[in-house]
Amino acid sequence: MATTESISLADKGQRLGLRLIAKAGGLPGLKDPKVRARVERYLYKSAVGSFRAQTAAGRAFAKKKGSGDPTRAATAKPKQLFDLTPTEDQQMIQGVARELADEVIRPAGSGADAERGLPEEVTGAAAEMGLHLIGVPAELEGIAEERSAVTGVLVLEELARGDMGIAAAIMAPAAVATAIASYGDADQQATYLPEFTGDNPPKSAALALMEPQPLFDPLAPTTAAIRDGDELVLDGVKALVPGAEIAELFIVSAMLDGEPRLVIVEPGTEGLQVEDDPAMGIRASRTARLHLEGVRVPAASLLGSSEDHLDAVRRARLAWAAAAVGTGQAVLDQVSQYVTERTAFGEPIGHRQAVAFTVADMAIEIAALRLVVWKAAARLDRGEDASAEIAQARSLTSRYMTQVGSNGVQMLGGHGFVKEFDNERWYRDLRGAGLLEGTLLV
Repeated sequence: MATTESISLADKGQRLGLRLIAKAGGLPGLKDPKVRARVERYLYKSAVGSFRAQTAAGRAFAKKKGSGDPTRAATAKPKQLFDLTPTEDQQMIQGVARELADEVIRPAGSGADAERGLPEEVTGAAAEMGLHLIGVPAELEGIAEERSAVTGVLVLEELARGDMGIAAAIMAPAAVATAIASYGDADQQATYLPEFTGDNPPKSAALALMEPQPLFDPLAPTTAAIRDGDELVLDGVKALVPGAEIAELFIVSAMLDGEPRLVIVEPGTEGLQVEDDPAMGIRASRTARLHLEGVRVPAASLLGSSEDHLDAVRRARLAWAAAAVGTGQAVLDQVSQYVTERTAFGEPIGHRQAVAFTVADMAIEIAALRLVVWKAAARLDRGEDASAEIAQARSLTSRYMTQVGSNGVQMLGGHGFVKEFDNERWYRDLRGAGLLEGTLLV
């Protein structure tokens, strides 16, 4: 029998879908009929479909031959002037993410953190919105008219404003689908992407780059791949892999012939084991370790080139910075309201200079990071080198977003230390955003 909370979440998801159908139906920006039909199909399903439990175990990926060259999303058309204003399409998708965050993700955040898992209603609502396909081109049954890092960071910012742990969990499959669409050959696209674009997408999939050693360098992983005939043999450990226990596909990084590469690994492969790996933050994503001991995969499982591996590392770091912007904004919104309503000695505590300056500093730091993240994403979309901006975003995230989270706890005093308020969870999540690798991708 469904609980009151489950019914509430399901009803919210259905009402959300009905509103979004109207938005998508009247949006002139969706000129591509394939993209438009795909978006409207997902929104319609979320409005009238039941939230079903998806089967995680035993998914088989039948090897298929692609026809010709791999399909890639078109490059975003450069603007004549420097302008970070989202397009109409981006505003619509951002609106989808915002309402999903407000009406489904935020109410589930505390429980998902405590239980280290997501209610089926949350995963179902997210999957049926189709956000896991924002990096898959329409020609491959996705919803991307063009590959856009700006769209990706807008979506992640909104979802993480609801809850970063849930955002990481529901967008982990999107990272895998985006990686295959962006770096995969025609055979890999034909084999794996239909499982993401169909009516029963994987409940979980993971881009596993992180490893459990101090000062981990994602460009020099200790996980090793050795060629043995027409196979690769993988040995190593991946850490903080979201949803690994139920994941239906992994993309792992490994050193092959002296270069870091990405490799597709299917669960159930002999020598692949999962070990629970609880973390301080993003607990809703239920992180685990992935042990690879003599794991054999076909040589055709290599995904992209070493340059693609570097691209994935950078785009993942940008994705985490975008998530930090969203969670930081959630902290700022709550603290701003609290210091306005909380009174001491006959006046709101926000009237005290020390409090006001602290809140102002939080707003400045969040706005600065958002600008750097959007600029980096815009440069990627124009095909320009964004390595400097991504490095800046990474540094700002690790240094200042951690401070934003700490100030959020401090401003609430004793209330900030208890789980009745969200700030202690947001602080834990922000601590990890500046050091995590992989998982997310834009």
